[in-house]
Amino acid sequence: MSTTTSHTSEPDGPAGGLADGPARPARLIQNEATTEIPVHLLFRDDPHPAPVPLKPAVVARRQGTGEQPRLKRPAAAAPRPVPQVDPDLVERPARVLPGAAGVLAGACGAAGCAVTSWWAGLLPPLVLEALRLPAHAGAGLGPAQWAAYAGAGALGLFGFGGLARGRTGRAWVLDLFGRYRGTVRRSGLLWVNPLLLRRRVDVRLRHWRSEPVPAGDGGGVALRVVVLVVWRVRDTARATLGVEDHETYLRECVEAALARVPVEMPGGTKGSADAAAEALTRLVAADAAAVGLEVFSVQPVRVEYAPEVAAAMHRRRIAALDAQHRASVLTSVVDSVEDTVTRLTTRGLVELDDYERKALVKDLTVAFCAGRGETAP
Repeated sequence: MSTTTSHTSEPDGPAGGLADGPARPARLIQNEATTEIPVHLLFRDDPHPAPVPLKPAVVARRQGTGEQPRLKRPAAAAPRPVPQVDPDLVERPARVLPGAAGVLAGACGAAGCAVTSWWAGLLPPLVLEALRLPAHAGAGLGPAQWAAYAGAGALGLFGFGGLARGRTGRAWVLDLFGRYRGTVRRSGLLWVNPLLLRRRVDVRLRHWRSEPVPAGDGGGVALRVVVLVVWRVRDTARATLGVEDHETYLRECVEAALARVPVEMPGGTKGSADAAAEALTRLVAADAAAVGLEVFSVQPVRVEYAPEVAAAMHRRRIAALDAQHRASVLTSVVDSVEDTVTRLTTRGLVELDDYERKALVKDLTVAFCAGRGETAP
C-alpha cells in the first residue's frame, strides 16, 4: 500500500527565495521541536511492532518561553514522634507486711531493751515494783549488754519505723537508692521497709480546670479557652519516675493540643464544640499515656476572644446580627407586600397597570417598614 503526497513550494525566509526542497509552514512556537515520520510507517500492518522509546514532551522549564515548571507533589509529612519511656518502668506491687508484724517487732524490741536494762541493773526500784520483777544485783554495762541494747533497739526502731497507714485512693511509690521497688495500693495498717523512700501519689479520679489558655478558631482569630480535664494516674511508676512532674506535663499537653485544634465560639456550627472536645481528648490522651496518665475528657467550658481582638470581634458580631435582623425583616415585608398585591388583583378589587403596581408596591413597603420600626429603603 502506498501513499502519494504533494508539496507546494513556498518562499522560505524573509527574502522570498526558493528552497531546494518543499517548504515547511512557519512555526507558531519559536522553540518548537518536531520529528518527521515516514508516511509508510503510519499504515504499516505489523503484528509485532517494535517498541520505540519515547522521551517526555516536557522535562524542564524552557528558557525564554515563559513555560512554568511542573509542580512537584508535596512530600508526606513525617509522623510526629511519640514520647517514649523506659519499657522496664512498669508499675508492680511492692512487698509489704501487715501492720501487726511491725507492732510485734517493735514490742519485742522494747521488751528486749527493758530486759537488758534489768540485766544491767539500771532499772529503778519503783519500776521493779511496778513490773513485779525480782531484784537483781546487775552486772553493769559490759559488751554483752551493749550488744543486747543495740539489737533490741534496732528491732524496735525497725518495727515501729516501718508502720504506715494506707488510704483508699492513695498509693506509695517505693524507691531504694534510686531503684524502683514497687507500688503500694493497699489500705489499712501496713509495715513497709523503713529504708525505702516513699512517694505518695493520688490515684483517684481527678479533674482540673485550667486558666485561660491561648487558642485560635478556624479563621485564625485569637481566643482564650478554659478547659476541664478529667484524668487519673494509671501507672504510678511512670507518672512518678518517668517525668519530673506529671501534673505540669499534663497542663503542657493541653496547651499544645489547643494550639493545634481550632475551637469555635459558642453558637457556631452545630457539633463543632463536640468535635473540638473529641479531638482535644484524643491528642492529650495520646501524649499523656506515655507517662502513665489516663485522660477521659478535655472539654472547653468557656471560650472568649483574646483582649487584643475582643472589641473588634464584638463590633463585627453586632454588625452581623444587625444585618441578619434587617434581612429577616426585609424578607417578611416583601412577602407581605406580595401577598397583599396578589390578593387585590386576584379578587378583582383593583386593576393596575405597571406604573400603578410599582406605586402600590412602594407605598405598601414604606407602610410595612414604618410599622415594624424600620426605615423605608
